[in-house]
Amino acid sequence: MHIPPYLAAELRLPTNGLDYTILGIYFAVVLGIGFAARRSVKTSLDFFLSGRSLPAWITGLAFISANLAATEILGMAANSAQYGAYTVHWYWIGAIPAMVFLGLVMMPFYYGSKVRSVPEMLLLRFDKWAHLLSSFLFAFAAVLIAGVNLYALAIVVEALLGWPQWVAILVAGAFVLAYITLGGLSSAIYNEVLQFFVILAALIPIVVLGLKKVGGWGGLTDKLTVTHGSDFTTAWGGTGIGSANPLGANWLTIVLGLGFVLSFGYWTTNFAEVQRALSAKNLSAGQRTPLIAAYPKIFIVFLVMIPGLVAAAVVPGFGTPESDYQYNDAIPYLMQELLPNGVLGIAVTGLLAAFMAGMAANVSSFNTVFTNDIWGRYVVKGREDGYYVRFGRLITVIGVAASVGTAFLASSFSNIMSYLQTLFSFFNVPMFVVFIVGMFWKRASAKSGFWGLLAGTVTAMVNYFVLYKHDIIDIPTDQGANFVSAIAGFVAGAVVMVIVSLFTRPKPAEELQGLVYGTRSPGMEEPPGEGDDAWYRRPALLGWGAIVLAAACYIPFSF
Repeated sequence: MHIPPYLAAELRLPTNGLDYTILGIYFAVVLGIGFAARRSVKTSLDFFLSGRSLPAWITGLAFISANLAATEILGMAANSAQYGAYTVHWYWIGAIPAMVFLGLVMMPFYYGSKVRSVPEMLLLRFDKWAHLLSSFLFAFAAVLIAGVNLYALAIVVEALLGWPQWVAILVAGAFVLAYITLGGLSSAIYNEVLQFFVILAALIPIVVLGLKKVGGWGGLTDKLTVTHGSDFTTAWGGTGIGSANPLGANWLTIVLGLGFVLSFGYWTTNFAEVQRALSAKNLSAGQRTPLIAAYPKIFIVFLVMIPGLVAAAVVPGFGTPESDYQYNDAIPYLMQELLPNGVLGIAVTGLLAAFMAGMAANVSSFNTVFTNDIWGRYVVKGREDGYYVRFGRLITVIGVAASVGTAFLASSFSNIMSYLQTLFSFFNVPMFVVFIVGMFWKRASAKSGFWGLLAGTVTAMVNYFVLYKHDIIDIPTDQGANFVSAIAGFVAGAVVMVIVSLFTRPKPAEELQGLVYGTRSPGMEEPPGEGDDAWYRRPALLGWGAIVLAAACYIPFSF
């Protein structure tokens, strides 16, 4: 049965003047940051990559904030209400290892080669056809994901505040458009740092008051065990091959589909994230960007998972036809039930900040890829630098307008996160397999990049839209189908790359310096700066520390 993703009508919040004052102050600060950042934009490098001048702690917080969009907050809370504690997999196995891999292994290649975007890396390693296809796929995906943020914002604001959807879309879109057009990536990044703390201020009261309502963590797990079964509050319960569980996936598809293919595909090739690391002031800062972000990522799962679990515990049949709520209602429901005015204003501001952070990350990456990798590379070449800054501002307007147009494509999904994971399996996973094969296999030919990317994308789409949607293969849930689509796209892309490489000529060895593992470029040999021997400046130490901490978090959820 199809359940539309609109929030329940009875979720209207009792906001007052204090709440709207807090919201107004936030919007004023956002625009102020945009005007302040404009003074630093003098070249296209300033506009698209902040002049590669930002410290690691700024880019690290922006990295995690760009990911912590409202689609993530609402989607992961919905995941928890629907699937239970299995949500921890999206963080501890589905994010941290890939973020560490990006920092330790891939950032030296990205930063050392001085590329301005992820697709440009494919141009250097393969050829213009791989570059052009990846640029179009990424630009299309960025607009779709920005549209998800706008759509989710519209339905949330309409339900919670009573604003018409078109008003919410125009207001949020206008503010994002204003501060990115003014200050470029620097404006987006500094706003994302602000938004990170606003989002935390919104989520923490919901978690604390939600746990208090159900009698703490022990009371929560007791209630859920009675109503949903013991597996609902464990990470690995019921995930044996052939066993049934709420997620509809076994340990093998979780580890391979989510923990490897989807996770590495997203975190290592999604330019909306990588762009923040490329704006760092040096290679060391660029490497530490995803590693710094990994530490809050480990614990953010509790802020988005617990509200979903609380909603499932206190409302019988939450998210099912027997209740009046959808899974996406988890956080708005608790905001309505638990938060007093003032705190309510902070929570609403936090949700809007999260929507704007997610949209801004995709819009800023879209304008960079479209301007540098499509327009400047193939359409209008060799113009003065100022022309591309002006065009970047123009394409930002077009990108925001296109996001409005794609917003309603999300309407066929009752769980926002399912829709996003579907997009990642189509677009990020095939790009990841091309990167990983090209990075670790010198024999991979120039032509193999295009055909591997095309084969992976088509295979993932066929698996989802044909085999799964037409019940040719039996997969219990959308999330399970996403895991299988990701695995199928990865395998198909890798196989096609190997076959094409065996029948085509490899690139000369001198053209692979700094692009294949085991080779180095001058940018990768950057001398350490003052104080780079401090423990908190050592990427390897930060990376392994994050992995160990994430693994330790699994212990209380494994029994």
